[in-house]
Amino acid sequence: MGGGSAVVRVLRDRTAGRCLAGVVVSGFGTSALWLTAGIWVKSLTGSDSLAALTVFAMWAPVLTGPALGALADRMDRKVLLVRGNLVTACLLVPLVLVDSGRTVWLLFAVLVLHGASGVVLDAAESALVAGTVPASLLADFNGLRMTANEGMKLVAPLAGAGLYVRFGGPAVALLAAGTCALAALVFARLPVRRTPATADSAPAGTWRDELAAGLRRIRASAVLRPLVTAGAATMFLAGVNGAVTFAYVDEVLGRAPAYAGVLYAVQGAGSVAVGLLAGPLLRRLPERVFAAGGIAVFALGVGARTVSPDAVALAASAAIGFGLPCVLIAAMTAVQRETPEAVLGRTAATAGSLMTAPNAVALALGAGLVAVVDVRVLTAAAGVAGVLAAMVLAAGARRHRLTPGMRVRDRSRRA
Repeated sequence: MGGGSAVVRVLRDRTAGRCLAGVVVSGFGTSALWLTAGIWVKSLTGSDSLAALTVFAMWAPVLTGPALGALADRMDRKVLLVRGNLVTACLLVPLVLVDSGRTVWLLFAVLVLHGASGVVLDAAESALVAGTVPASLLADFNGLRMTANEGMKLVAPLAGAGLYVRFGGPAVALLAAGTCALAALVFARLPVRRTPATADSAPAGTWRDELAAGLRRIRASAVLRPLVTAGAATMFLAGVNGAVTFAYVDEVLGRAPAYAGVLYAVQGAGSVAVGLLAGPLLRRLPERVFAAGGIAVFALGVGARTVSPDAVALAASAAIGFGLPCVLIAAMTAVQRETPEAVLGRTAATAGSLMTAPNAVALALGAGLVAVVDVRVLTAAAGVAGVLAAMVLAAGARRHRLTPGMRVRDRSRRA
């Protein structure tokens, strides 16, 4: 079954199709704001450091994923998606007041809140989809969700930059607010009368126990633990790769810094492609095999950055974009399938935090290492480490192979 059939299968399911539409709509505004915020801060303050902090401001709330994800287990998830997007839209409107270095603090405050909202909404959406969409469609949905997100990263930043040049930062903020409001309308029309997890079904115990429920679930699962661990390791290597990109463009390829944009575009195209193929592949391969294969492709792409021909550089970027999402898609699909609905929100957010946090650590570490270590050494080391991670994950794939009955659960068991 090809990627086109996967699209049809998802879109035919009203809940999956509308969730995907909401992701696309809100993702467009978020991606546009993500790039423009750095440009905006740079133009107002002249500071490269403050401009770089805008990305960190939106990313930082991921570290509190277990706590924020718990909200998705204590509230009606459809209501949370609607109200959360509306609140985010309202939070973005005050950015029209940011007009100088003295008011740039407001932009950072809103970016942090926007990032926190994104963590909660992602957890709610993941839990709602897992509870209402047939298990046989989960891999297709997660793959297409990746395709949608990567597609928005290719298109939305250009639109945001153009809007910023023509009308300024407030116009981009209003665009992001409008997309959040539109996403709320899309989620309000989800054909879900009552989502499975509410405050009444949350596990009893202290607040600390509830926050740790997701981590305990991952640690105790022979399915989730290796996938999330492999995802964390791969994202660490992705952070190293990201940190050395400009040094690679300069020292290995001998190109101007702007050429990095070409490599990022090719990488994004690779991620779009694997998103379309993820569902069909996961119906044919065990999740660990699919994830291990993706890590290996990613690692080979990183390792290929030790040589200089442009053709190799473009092929390496495509391989990185194609391979990197595989373990993330496999891990989140497994989380949705293996986790009880009462703790699904916090487990999904915890898995996201565990797999994302190493990326930030590696970005900082790589930024320091690239100043003292040859970029070819770093990319070669990251490539070898990635191949080893793929081999370790694949080694136990046969032992943990899921039976067909475990891979597809009847929708009635989710009700």
